[in-house]
Amino acid sequence: MSSPFPASTVASPPGHRLSAATGIHRGDRAYQQDQVALLVHPRVAGCALGVLADGMGGKSGGRKAADQVLLTARQLFERFVPGTDDAGETLRQLVQEAHLMIKLTAITAEEEPHSTVAAFLVSPDRRGHVVHAGDSRVYHFRGAQLVSRTIDHSFVQRLIDEGRLAEEDANTHPQSNLLTGCLGTQQDPPLSLMTIERLEVGDSLLACSDGLWHYFTPHELGTIVDALPPREAGEMLINKARQRARGGGDNLSLALLRVDALPRGTANAN
Repeated sequence: MSSPFPASTVASPPGHRLSAATGIHRGDRAYQQDQVALLVHPRVAGCALGVLADGMGGKSGGRKAADQVLLTARQLFERFVPGTDDAGETLRQLVQEAHLMIKLTAITAEEEPHSTVAAFLVSPDRRGHVVHAGDSRVYHFRGAQLVSRTIDHSFVQRLIDEGRLAEEDANTHPQSNLLTGCLGTQQDPPLSLMTIERLEVGDSLLACSDGLWHYFTPHELGTIVDALPPREAGEMLINKARQRARGGGDNLSLALLRVDALPRGTANAN
């Protein structure tokens, strides 16, 4: 059964509000190694951070790695000052610091903890910043239409880039789970940053692990996040992914944020 956290409305500057929800499910795995959070800035309205981590490495190693990503994100976001601090640099620090802490964890543990990360930071001026490492993704939709998404750091993505594999065949490739970059490995993690100059009313940001996006086309994702409020959209996505997995599903998680217009004559939520 899907278990989304309660939906929330983030206090925003005049003219719009940010509606958001998260969801997580163990799938058919024995352990939950995904972690997800959507954080509202404690001092500045209209500022939010969504972060998701898909841990790998033993029954507890992966969970420790994912927990470390979220802990690092919380610490950095508490210190973040919108309008003064650089949002892209904050996300860069999230990747680098979580990577180092996961490597330190590995020294004292028998497991080899690794994790993906997919995160977005939205500022009060509706500017968006995105970072990811591994094959957890962030999608940007305008209404139901895909504007952009992150590009996986994976073996099959490399084959696609080299023209040796069609994108529609990637999900069924026998090595589709091999990553070329993530957090906690001996190599430095990839730093893929993206800036969205302005999020318009009706735009959505969806961060999700491969346990979820594996079962949907971008068109299906966009249609669902546009048609339903974030909580209901998250529930539908998780339930459909579980149905399509047919008993073989991975851990799955999502963080969904949408820019909504304020109803006419309504004041902003605080």
